[in-house]
Amino acid sequence: MMKKIIKTSKAPAPIGPYNQAVLTGNMLYISGQIALNPETNELETGELQEETTRVMQNLKAILAEAGMNFENVIKTSIFISDMNNFAKINEVYASYFNAETAPARETVEVANLPKFVNVEISAIAVKD
Repeated sequence: MMKKIIKTSKAPAPIGPYNQAVLTGNMLYISGQIALNPETNELETGELQEETTRVMQNLKAILAEAGMNFENVIKTSIFISDMNNFAKINEVYASYFNAETAPARETVEVANLPKFVNVEISAIAVKD
């Protein structure tokens, strides 16, 4: 099995022993993204919708580096610190996908997330 590490300066650099994404065959596994601005390395956690938008933009940049887009995403995992925020997060999340071809996903409330953010999203994509 060959694996290719996917890296882009348009998404935050890893803050631990992991990579932004790994491509193996035609499958792309994207690490969980939080609302770190890749240009400033600062968190964007003001309004929840802005935080979620930054997370989605980070995912978009990694997908682009691998020659993919959100249509290639087949599965996402959403981790949120408060299930009461689900509707606001889901509204932003949904704007990045076509409802007819949206990926499978789960949404899980957790006690804490890295840097105490409100949302983290990981994804699996496949290249045709």
